[in-house]
Amino acid sequence: MKTNRFWSWLFLLLGVAYFVFPLIGTFEFSLKMRRGAYSFDAYRTVLTDPQFQATFGYSVTMALATIVMGVVLVVPTAYWVRLKLPSWRPVIEFITLLPLVIPAIVVVFGYIRLYNTSSWLPLTGSAMGTNILLMFGYTTLALPYMYRAVDTGLRAIDVGTLTEAAQSLGAGWITIMTRVILPNVLVAVLSGAFLTFAIVIGEFTMAALLNRPAFGPYLQLIGANRAYEPAALAVIAFGITWLCMGLIQLVSRFSKLPNAGR
Repeated sequence: MKTNRFWSWLFLLLGVAYFVFPLIGTFEFSLKMRRGAYSFDAYRTVLTDPQFQATFGYSVTMALATIVMGVVLVVPTAYWVRLKLPSWRPVIEFITLLPLVIPAIVVVFGYIRLYNTSSWLPLTGSAMGTNILLMFGYTTLALPYMYRAVDTGLRAIDVGTLTEAAQSLGAGWITIMTRVILPNVLVAVLSGAFLTFAIVIGEFTMAALLNRPAFGPYLQLIGANRAYEPAALAVIAFGITWLCMGLIQLVSRFSKLPNAGR
């Protein structure tokens, strides 16, 4: 037992060191912009850059729009499949896994081919249309994570009993979805939302090929032309991702507290 515990801790520490040491090195390098002293000049330069503010604000807006679109698409679909079409679950799960198999560059080239200015629906002919197309692309990329989070939440509740109880009280399908199902899977939806936010903030391929002023292309542009600012941006992006992961854990923990006290 002691030998197994020793090797378990050893491999855990090696794994932590593999991820932590590069991050520490990147953070330490980002502080060397001022010669001969550590400073946060690189972070100050980045955070006061109008292009950073514009691109980050754009990506945050697109992330929120993608989250709303994902919830509207996934929650009713997962609910209906679980309630009425359980035999279709393998098919739906396979479809939601496709974004993990098909590269984003293939998806975005398909979008450009299908929705260019000479097509039946020229979304790329205007900024608003391209933004909508990018939002659909982000929704596709986040689909595996959002669907599985919502599906896991639906497994934890008795969908059939809740639906029958709501219908016996005269509730319609929209009321059942918004006032019965969604509140019961809210933690799962928030988990999928935070994952979606992290994906959208760092996405590069779709935003670059659709020529949108997103945070991912800005990261690449700064990385190609600056020295210390890219390291600061990498640390900031890493912090945003881990903040999302921490919020998932926080929401999950608070959701268990009422049950623990009963």
